[in-house]
Amino acid sequence: MSPTGPDAEPPSGPATAPSTAPATAPVRAAVARARRDPLVAQTLRATFAATLSYAVAEQLSNQPAPLTAPLTTLLVVQVTLYSTLTTGVRRVVSVVAGVLLAIGFSAVVGLSWWSLGLIILAALALGHLIRVDEFVNEVAISGMLVLGVTQLASQAWDRVLETLIGAGVGLAFNLFLAPPVLVEPASESIEDLARRVRQLLLALSEELDAPIPVERAAERLHEARRLDQYIAQVDGALRQAEDSLRLNPRISEGLLARLMLRTGLDTLEICVVVVRVIARTLTDLAKRRRPDEPLFPAEIAAGLQDLLGHLGGALVSFGVLVTTQVSRDAEGAEQRLAAELDAAWASRERVADLLLRQVQEHPLAWQLHGALLAEVDRILDELDPEHRSRRLMDELDRATVQRHARFARLNPLPAFVTGRR
Repeated sequence: MSPTGPDAEPPSGPATAPSTAPATAPVRAAVARARRDPLVAQTLRATFAATLSYAVAEQLSNQPAPLTAPLTTLLVVQVTLYSTLTTGVRRVVSVVAGVLLAIGFSAVVGLSWWSLGLIILAALALGHLIRVDEFVNEVAISGMLVLGVTQLASQAWDRVLETLIGAGVGLAFNLFLAPPVLVEPASESIEDLARRVRQLLLALSEELDAPIPVERAAERLHEARRLDQYIAQVDGALRQAEDSLRLNPRISEGLLARLMLRTGLDTLEICVVVVRVIARTLTDLAKRRRPDEPLFPAEIAAGLQDLLGHLGGALVSFGVLVTTQVSRDAEGAEQRLAAELDAAWASRERVADLLLRQVQEHPLAWQLHGALLAEVDRILDELDPEHRSRRLMDELDRATVQRHARFARLNPLPAFVTGRR
């Protein structure tokens, strides 16, 4: 018989309700990641836009199944608004060029094997001439489809109409429903690159006070070389982020954000190259040591471990700084970077004194010791905030000059009318 009264245990049913909250946490996290994923965004946007394009084409086109409109929308709608605009223009130009070319050919010749080959050759040449890039084949495809239909005039212009509908719906879709800004994935990739470089520096520092085989040192060198492949992936993510910032109504200062990320990645790429040279220098030192001899004496190894540790911390702080927006803790990230750089410079001076005494006693490998210090100096100079500020200002000036020059070319009025020299 179950107890009743004030001391009775609560029923087991309601007690199990709170346990469902942790179970839904992974699902919510997966949904949040999927919403930020560019592939998911592209799939949903392209599906909705293509369906809408087909519905509009059914009302405006005479064709029973105007599939050219959703096909054009699928090819036009991209992840970013900038790529959508550029792709849509090239797509429309390629289709219209192919249709007009087919109409011209049909007035002279009919459809045969030699006329088909001739129109393909002319269409491909025309596509390269008008510079539609990846839509060169679309010029030939449009020409072949129009050339093979029975009612040429109506079919051809219906195809042009459907193409315009598909491109217009795709462009309007991205104008009214702005595409996502892909800065966050690029920022995460840049920070991850900085952390990978730090992990490599820490791995190199752990082996300075012990005998290290040449094969082990060569493995570290290969790890440094593999970072180049990851840089290519980060560059791809950054290019997507740059496109998402162009012409995006959500962003008020897209140029500054793009240049901050780009100059930050350029700096990290230079640092990766220098770290690879450091790994090469340590490999050359390992070749000169006996199998039972450490790379450096204990005091110098401890100083280098401290130096490389601060160097890795400065790289991570730099990666956080270049990806931190002004509204967040940018000042705190800059202070952490300055502290890491000050500590790294102090460690560098101590290591330089120790290496100088080492070279005076054993001058055999003085070139490699000097090269190691020079490589550390290069990284510290690249991470210096003043050096970064100068580079960022130079890039801003260059982008401003290019923008003014582009607008000047688009201005139809002569220079003497507008008063410009």
